[in-house]
Amino acid sequence: MTVLIVHQSFRKMMKLGSIISLLLILVATSIGQKPEDRLATATGLTFSAGSLSGPVQKLYLGQNTAVAAERTQLLGSLVGETLLQAEAKAQGVTVDALLAATAKKVSEPSTAEIKAVYDANRAALGERPLEQVTPQIVSFLRNGAEQKAVTELIGALKAKHKFTAGKDIIAPDLKPADTVFSIAAKLFTAAEFESRFKADLYDIKAEIAAYVQLDLDNAIFSALVAQEARSRDPEPADVLAVEITNKLKDFTDNERAKLEDELKQRLFTKYAVKILFKEPVPVAHDVTADDDPVSGDPAAPVTVIMFSDFQCSACSATHPVLKKALTEYGNKVRLVVRDFPLESVHENAFRAALAANAARQQGKFFEYIEVLYSHQDALDAASLSRYAAELGLNLKQFELDSNSEKTAAEIRKDMADGVKNGAGGTPTIYVNGVKLQILSADGFRHAIDRALAAAGTK
Repeated sequence: MTVLIVHQSFRKMMKLGSIISLLLILVATSIGQKPEDRLATATGLTFSAGSLSGPVQKLYLGQNTAVAAERTQLLGSLVGETLLQAEAKAQGVTVDALLAATAKKVSEPSTAEIKAVYDANRAALGERPLEQVTPQIVSFLRNGAEQKAVTELIGALKAKHKFTAGKDIIAPDLKPADTVFSIAAKLFTAAEFESRFKADLYDIKAEIAAYVQLDLDNAIFSALVAQEARSRDPEPADVLAVEITNKLKDFTDNERAKLEDELKQRLFTKYAVKILFKEPVPVAHDVTADDDPVSGDPAAPVTVIMFSDFQCSACSATHPVLKKALTEYGNKVRLVVRDFPLESVHENAFRAALAANAARQQGKFFEYIEVLYSHQDALDAASLSRYAAELGLNLKQFELDSNSEKTAAEIRKDMADGVKNGAGGTPTIYVNGVKLQILSADGFRHAIDRALAAAGTK
């Protein structure tokens, strides 16, 4: 299982796990972006890159450096994949078999290593006993060791298969026909690289743009509240009290967010806000609905695909927000749920995915996952069976389907497809193939509106 993921995700192995961690490698400025760049205007106000918060300003100014780093990493992953394929062919085996053989050489983690990881992550593990979380820690350590072994194998294969570096993938004068590397006299051009990684390169640009846009919106909103306060002659906090706090009835986060959004929209309109910052042109991944559970009109022009882990708290929080946003579009949008259980951190995630797929066989998938999301602290086998009984499922058939290798293979296929298309965690959501960076109601609406406009059906 781990071997498959190592193979499928090799080209992502070096991908940045968090956009904020990227700040550690960015330079303070970069050609093309300057602190004085105008990003937005409003009546009597101008917002520049200098208006952004410190970390996001660094992100904006260093985006060329970030993209260059991603290009370098992606080229390295392509080299690795190509070498593994060459070696597998030479041995007359599959790449999976080659990686399985490499993984077998990895030693099991020692008791001391397991204890060290446990001690360093006790809070993140919920202070659960060591024996309870040992399987996840072992999986984590083995995965790291296997990836290291694969990296060492690839290093050794460079000489065997006559790898030669070509023109620098971040060279400013790089042309489509330029060779970026060769293996056994087979040339790989810049054009092939661009075609292969077009969606991946869009993802990092879109991720940076999403953080910039969110931070810019906050800066504009704060400035407009202050502007409004001056026009009304109270303090800015009083404007928020009148427009938000005093209107609360249920005192829920959703209610507050709705009132804040309504105030923001009114102020943006009143002060004629114009956003000058441009998002990158969307590029879709080749991610499909496969044969996975669908909610909504199968003929809808927009398909939202969510790779989910039923033990993931972020998935549980995102699911209702996404569902609510989709109801606004009627039969124009359909939702597809695909499996991406994070086995190394969620011990019951794969079992829960099996159970959800078993419930699907009896037409109760979406009803069942609602129960899973609301009972993430109880996803043991007995609980999963109890939920099935409460939904009126045939328990004998449910158990058979839950333990079926066919069901497990379907989940593994989803996981491999997710990794291939850039799903590094959960939830990962695509709208007509375009990977979303900000998972919020506004983010969902923006992406769906954009997809509908592109389809000419808005």
